[in-house]
Amino acid sequence: MANVKVDAVTVEIVGNLLLSAAEEVGIAIIKSSYSNNIKERRDISTAVFDPEGNLIAQAEYIAMHLGSLITTVKEIIRKYPPEDIRDGDMFIGNDPYKGGGTHLPDITVAAPVFGGGRLIGWVANLGHHSDIGGRVPGSQCGDATSIFEEGLRIPLVKVCENNEPNMGVIEFVTDNSRISEERYGDLMAQIAGNRVGRRRIEEAYARWGDTLVAAMYALEDYTERRLRAGIERLPDGEYCFEDYLDPSPIFGGKPGKIAVKVTIRGDRMNFDFSGSAKQVEAPINLTYNGLMATVFYCMKTLIDPSMPTNIGIARTFDIAVEPGLLINCKSPSPVAARIDTAMRVVDVIFGALAPIVGNRAMACCNSTCTTPTFSGFDPRDRDRYLLYLEVIAGGSGAYPDMDGLDGVQVHMTNTSNLPIEALEMEFPLLNILKYGYRQNSGGAGQYRGGCGIERKYEVVADEVEVTLLGDRHTIPPWGLAGGKDGFGGENRLLRRDGTSEKLGSRVTSLKLHRGDVLSVNSPGSGGWGNPLKRDENAVLTDVTEGKIDISEAARHGVVIKKTEAGFVVDDAATGAARSENHLTDGRRL
Repeated sequence: MANVKVDAVTVEIVGNLLLSAAEEVGIAIIKSSYSNNIKERRDISTAVFDPEGNLIAQAEYIAMHLGSLITTVKEIIRKYPPEDIRDGDMFIGNDPYKGGGTHLPDITVAAPVFGGGRLIGWVANLGHHSDIGGRVPGSQCGDATSIFEEGLRIPLVKVCENNEPNMGVIEFVTDNSRISEERYGDLMAQIAGNRVGRRRIEEAYARWGDTLVAAMYALEDYTERRLRAGIERLPDGEYCFEDYLDPSPIFGGKPGKIAVKVTIRGDRMNFDFSGSAKQVEAPINLTYNGLMATVFYCMKTLIDPSMPTNIGIARTFDIAVEPGLLINCKSPSPVAARIDTAMRVVDVIFGALAPIVGNRAMACCNSTCTTPTFSGFDPRDRDRYLLYLEVIAGGSGAYPDMDGLDGVQVHMTNTSNLPIEALEMEFPLLNILKYGYRQNSGGAGQYRGGCGIERKYEVVADEVEVTLLGDRHTIPPWGLAGGKDGFGGENRLLRRDGTSEKLGSRVTSLKLHRGDVLSVNSPGSGGWGNPLKRDENAVLTDVTEGKIDISEAARHGVVIKKTEAGFVVDDAATGAARSENHLTDGRRL
């Protein structure tokens, strides 16, 4: 490739072509998969790589999956000699400790692409599988003490040769799942998706020849130069921040600390996580590749969101983190709920850099994956086992110039919601009694934090089991620049006998019965700026839309009255309230 020269226009065209190929892989998987988690919630990611296995284009699905994608192809190349990687091969893996993923439900399938008789790139995709075995349905137990409780570990092996699936490997995976037919359908969809991506890259090579590969390398260099220029515009210095996972016995009853010191020198950044909590016997540990993906995400988001997503980003920063920490765990630590820890890494990086990144600074988001997993036998067919996985969205933090978003996925996850109609049609164990914003859950501020979500499930069958995962129930999402904290999450169970119970953020294999009602409430998010400066009409709109109530409006110094014609601002009372220039401070739960 050394003698192949490419101009900027060609690099741009090829970059978009490869991104389009990655996106088409995702569409093929979504349209042909079996599980609601993929065909409805789109819990997948897809990417294209250069011949050495460096990421060159990732479709905009799930940021957390980057941790799997940036290591899997590299590990395949390390494990298999060149003569054992042939046209028509595909490889499968999920092991977080052997380059295959960041937790076991995420299965990666990667395919080499050949042109002119030699390797010219790779295409890979990752899908979150609803069950991959393990101790509990859904393979994500909140009380696991080792990865061996969390499901099947798949080493990086060939799943296809000569364009034909190896049914022995596929059956090994499907037979270890409680819902083997669904596993088969999703795996075959992933294989089919890679075939689409491989065909698109082959077509591109037929048109562009070696210029295609040369443009890959040029695109990586361009991203690196662009990001270094963005770093240089930031002031040199050291920027520190710390935040916490909710208090738990696994931390000795204390919060789990995540700390960072970001050092900027010229066009390079260093992230030092010294002082963070040690790894624990609980599923919230994060492997190094997951930490790398999280820092990668923060660099793009805070410095230059519009630049291409490729390995050039990783060339601009260093990570200092000792092995054995919560954010760089060692085998066999459990990792099923690792995304909540990754979210907290985002929070500390965003908090550290907030003073210097201008209007990209944002208050704390809900920053968790609020995940209920229900399972049980189909009342219409007792031989059919059903499993339903959901991730409830929450509030997004306010910015210096706009409110936070209500009911959205943030940072390291980006899945869609599961429509009520799909849930009740395909999972006849539950009815949805309520699905809406949590009133008053967004933090007060000149710009209000986004609202969390309440999703209320009524159990309409016997012997239903649920596992709940999440965080930020005790440590709320923080505000910035005088903005107030948002409300934390809450899970509450109303039994059919009328008794009510507040549940923790992580509950494993809770038995539910016909008539029980489970309310899952995701966290809101932090506000930005002095609440007394919020526009009165914006407060009135929030009250009218039910996002806050009249008492919450008073936190902004706005007095709202309810009349026969609707809600109105009491101008005289509001003027008096705001002239006092007083607002109760402090975190609120």
